[in-house]
Amino acid sequence: MSKMTMVQALNLALQQEMAKDDRVVLLGEDVGVDGGVFRVTDGLIDRFGEERVLDTPLAESGIAGMSIGMAVYGLRPVCEMQFSGFSYQAFHQIENHAARLRWRSQGRLSVPMVLRAPYGGGVRALEHHSESREAYYAHTPGLKMVIPSGPRNARALLVSAIRDPDPVIFFEAKAVYRAYREEVPEEEEILPIGQSRKIREGQDLTMVTYGAMVRPTLAAAEELSRKDGIEADVIDLLTVAPLDDSLFTASARQTGRVMIVHEAPRSFGPGAEIIARLVEKSFYYLEVPIARVTGYDVVTPLFSREQHYIPHGGRVREAARKLLGDGLGGNP
Repeated sequence: MSKMTMVQALNLALQQEMAKDDRVVLLGEDVGVDGGVFRVTDGLIDRFGEERVLDTPLAESGIAGMSIGMAVYGLRPVCEMQFSGFSYQAFHQIENHAARLRWRSQGRLSVPMVLRAPYGGGVRALEHHSESREAYYAHTPGLKMVIPSGPRNARALLVSAIRDPDPVIFFEAKAVYRAYREEVPEEEEILPIGQSRKIREGQDLTMVTYGAMVRPTLAAAEELSRKDGIEADVIDLLTVAPLDDSLFTASARQTGRVMIVHEAPRSFGPGAEIIARLVEKSFYYLEVPIARVTGYDVVTPLFSREQHYIPHGGRVREAARKLLGDGLGGNP
């Protein structure tokens, strides 16, 4: 195993899948000569050539549309949006064509493509570079919405996404890109799409999170253990759609207290669907109302106010103590 950042692990996944399958092609703005705005595709054009690593014009609808056509005709395109906020320009192509072609053709056509996009804040960028709008895609039938939380699971999930027969939206947390290194095996490793993981065991509280919020949530759980004696189950969703509710609903039946942590705005965010599943499957086991620690219902602020917007360990710990105290976690 080698210790890698998320950027390096994603590059490894692309490199190995391109070497294994000639149908895998990359396209996007600056993915070739420059290696992508965050260098995820660095060096791939040198190894695989301009026919398989395509620098495109600044036209997100064109990038998505071309990827759909490639996929329908037998290729496995991996297209990159420089930032998730730029993908709105391609939403017609994604929602009206990529997501619907299998249904529209009654199964005769499929769209095995991946749309990669850096998402979220924490890197002092502008508003369209810092948003967390995964709910748009998770709400769209026909799409899968994957959000890894670290180098190793990012590599394994990207391999699964490339091999998937249907379109996968693959969000990558910019704040995690180079935040830390993790052991990543050289040999092939995959994780099933649509399967969550428990990354910490506890009996007092259930914490449900994903993406960039996994590390601060896990750190908050460890501090709560040291300082307060509170032991939390921590669930990393890994995939927002299809949503695997098996682990967090089972955990809620054991702990009776649940907190959801995500960077996306509070209203109509992924946390709302998680709460709905908990009410449907674990309601009679809940001892207090479910708490959400989320972004706020405003446009993502510029970097001078960014850290007030993004959920952090202090907000998570405060909500946890309230859940174990007066039972009103709220949205600190």
